[in-house]
Amino acid sequence: MIRSAAEFGALVREHRKKQGWTQAQLAERCGTGERFIVDLENGKPSCQLEKSLIAARTVGIDLGDLKSTTPTPPPETDDDLGYLPRFTGQVG
Repeated sequence: MIRSAAEFGALVREHRKKQGWTQAQLAERCGTGERFIVDLENGKPSCQLEKSLIAARTVGIDLGDLKSTTPTPPPETDDDLGYLPRFTGQVG
């Protein structure tokens, strides 16, 4: 199971490279800009979901594949949400 934007981006990168495509070529095939592909592969958490799914399908990732990957185990926490980003600091 994919647990982070970084793991999803790494999976997209791996599949893109298997196709022998550059980031620019993938962007063209997806109808997005190259900057989006760069951000996606680098795990930018604010990447748009729809564009991300289009990129995944374009490189041959099936949604069923996301369950079968072997991500790094999340850090141990009490709430089983350790894979989520933690935001610290003052608000306001």
